[in-house]
Amino acid sequence: MSGKRVAKANLPTRTCTVCQRPFTWRKKWSRVWDEVLYCSDACRRRRQPKSQPITEPRGRE
Repeated sequence: MSGKRVAKANLPTRTCTVCQRPFTWRKKWSRVWDEVLYCSDACRRRRQPKSQPITEPRGRE
């Protein structure tokens, strides 16, 4: 622990990319806060998959 305390009212917040609800920083996210996109595991599971690149079907040669 860094020894630096922040009042709960001053914690950083983000908006979930799935449900559009705000969520606040959690200690377990301290090392990966820049990568956190979802407020919960449920929203992470419901996320829209990134579109896959379109590839040509392989024909027999």
